[in-house]
Amino acid sequence: MRMFKEFKAFAMKGNVIDLAIGVVIGAAFGKIVSSLIEDVITPLILKPALETAKLSEIEQLVAFGGVKYGMFLSSLINFVIVAFVLFIVIKAINAYKKKNEIEEIVVPKGPTQEELLTEIRDLLKK
Repeated sequence: MRMFKEFKAFAMKGNVIDLAIGVVIGAAFGKIVSSLIEDVITPLILKPALETAKLSEIEQLVAFGGVKYGMFLSSLINFVIVAFVLFIVIKAINAYKKKNEIEEIVVPKGPTQEELLTEIRDLLKK
């Protein structure tokens, strides 16, 4: 029973839950990127080059000796898109955090040095 409680405490920690959410979102994001490559980029940008090579998909590109570099090229395009989108997302998150930190750091204004010295002088006169 004690081991179950320890496991429950471990599984319910914020880091574990955040990781699980990240994995699920990552899997969904992977499908979005694959669709972007297959349904948008390949038809718009790569289709003319593929038609010139008389191919229907980028994965069919084959070099000398039967090496399929088309699969590698497709994976490379996927990686670049994912990396760029993550860069944009992280940049936006960091800008948001930085804005909030600046708002938190603002110290309420107190009396200036001259005002404090004036108060001390007046107290000493009394």
